[in-house]
Amino acid sequence: MPGPPVVLAKGVWRMPTIGRSAVNSFAFEESDGSVTLVDAGVRGATKRVVAHLDAIGKQPEQVRRIVLTHAHFDHVGDARRLRERTGGRTCIHEDDAEFMRSGKAPPLDRSLRLARIAAMVPSGSIGGGPVDETFTDNELLDVAGGLRALHTPGHTPGHCSFLHEPTGVLITGDSLFNWRSRMRYSFALFCSNFRLCTETADRLGEVQYEVAAFTHGPEIRDRARDSVRAFLQRRLRAG
Repeated sequence: MPGPPVVLAKGVWRMPTIGRSAVNSFAFEESDGSVTLVDAGVRGATKRVVAHLDAIGKQPEQVRRIVLTHAHFDHVGDARRLRERTGGRTCIHEDDAEFMRSGKAPPLDRSLRLARIAAMVPSGSIGGGPVDETFTDNELLDVAGGLRALHTPGHTPGHCSFLHEPTGVLITGDSLFNWRSRMRYSFALFCSNFRLCTETADRLGEVQYEVAAFTHGPEIRDRARDSVRAFLQRRLRAG
């Protein structure tokens, strides 16, 4: 069973939809009491998101926007159903918008032998649904005082991380995992361009934040930016 919602900062929650932190969505409380969600989870996750909303004293009808980090099944899988249940407008980077609309996954990295083999196997829909809004790199979204879109492509063409500037909460998306409390890059097999994914993740060491929150894994609160930068520096030294 998914764990309970976790407070990351005032008005910001992590909402596990699989396990205690295996797959997470996030909620931001607006000044008028409404809510913005980040990521919709896998198919069937809407029921868990609604339960989390209830736990923080919110109703589904209070969701005004659903912001998506990228077009993969564990992030947009239940976007259509969540949109219908809440009435929230879906929002994704322009480079992933068509994948979201079509329900077809972004291309895999053809330089990887396993990805070339996987590409020959018919794959199912990633879910997805209508796109109400798109955004571009560095755009400040009107979310709870300002959510900065950080375009970090490679995992998918339009993959984005997000920095909530008022609270200093960073959502890494799939640029970085904190799998079993150990930081790592995304699995190469699931990337459109794995090398680019590792390169653009460096951007997460350049911005300022207090809490690093991951779609996959628990958050880091203690010296979060230092921990992320130390991980990124190891790749640079290895290269």
